Amino acid sequence: MRLGTWQLAAVVVLAGSCVVGAAGQQAAAPAAKAPDLSPVANPISTAVKARLPQAAKNMVAAAEAMPADKYSYKPTADMSTYGHLMTHIAESNNLFCSKIAGQTAPDAKVTETDAKDKLVAAVKDSFAYCTTALANVDDTKLSEQMVVFGTRTASRGGVFVILAGSWSDHYATQAIYLRLNGILPPTAQPKKD
Repeated sequence: MRLGTWQLAAVVVLAGSCVVGAAGQQAAAPAAKAPDLSPVANPISTAVKARLPQAAKNMVAAAEAMPADKYSYKPTADMSTYGHLMTHIAESNNLFCSKIAGQTAPDAKVTETDAKDKLVAAVKDSFAYCTTALANVDDTKLSEQMVVFGTRTASRGGVFVILAGSWSDHYATQAIYLRLNGILPPTAQPKKD
């Protein structure tokens, strides 16, 4: 279809008014504050420590969300129980945070068959320990090597990465177990007004 001169002019004017209208709407919107892109002192330790409160909130809430009678639940015979996952979370937090801080790890003294209250407390305590242990850690010794598992070594920076990765992995596993039991994980809950 071929447009005549007046039709083409009308399309150009209409398109131009849409662009001007959209630009006017954008200009009327309040200007967003520019993000602070200045360099961060201690970027690795700062990033992990900033993530810690949210990881603690979500993972403790997920531990609390599972009913006590479901702590023995495991999706298949070859998988761990939910209770075992809670002991693993507590033990790995204590291990990784102690390694990063150069301290002796606290002993969680829990087993997967312990009562829900004891396992939830162990998860909470492990995050409280991480908060304290990491409080004064900075990036000055990230390249320092340490033994992490048996004879496996990693740098302090590597253990920071392992710790942050474990929070994502463990919360994702908690979320799967909760969903398999018809429970929405904390981060999937509707926002409360």
